[in-house]
Amino acid sequence: MKRIAILLSMVMCLSLAIPASAQLSWGFKGGVNLSSASFNRDVFKSDNRAGFFIGPMIDFKLPVFGLGFDGAFMFSQRKFYYDGRGSQGVTEHGKIIQNGFDLPINLKWSIGLGDMLAVYAAAGPNFFFDFKASDRLFEKKKANVGINLGAGLRLLNHLQVGVNYNIPLGRSGDIRYSDIGDVFTGDATGVKTRTWQFSAAYLF
Repeated sequence: MKRIAILLSMVMCLSLAIPASAQLSWGFKGGVNLSSASFNRDVFKSDNRAGFFIGPMIDFKLPVFGLGFDGAFMFSQRKFYYDGRGSQGVTEHGKIIQNGFDLPINLKWSIGLGDMLAVYAAAGPNFFFDFKASDRLFEKKKANVGINLGAGLRLLNHLQVGVNYNIPLGRSGDIRYSDIGDVFTGDATGVKTRTWQFSAAYLF
């Protein structure tokens, strides 16, 4: 949490330093989360499943080399299925759902291709705050920090479509088993949730 507070403070200081000639737009953003999980034990595998996200966003354009940044505050649902098999043939499978708030803050670099179209690349931190800390099998982290890498198009200066990949910097949580065969007993299985995001936004 200390690292999150430091990063948010840096973003606030940056926003205060924005020149008056910068262009500010605001709007709404939504799309699809396609999440999968990686585990620190080879007996588990994951299948991609679709969730969604939606919420308000802001977009700053700085008068310097096409640079700017954007941020959003969105309700976000991530989910994936997992399967595991123990050495004695014991199997376990289930669905993990993470509902929470996504707070992405991205530095953007845009290239205009005329008055109607621009392309952009973006990167920055992403903060995910889970509503529910744990359930029966999955002990979730209350807050996750990740890195966003993305690109997209801006059309007619208002419509924005993009794709984004979120890479977690730490575990999203742990799967714990106590009564399901020898391989599932003992240490927790660490889980990292990686997410592709396909988005559309309208800016005013």
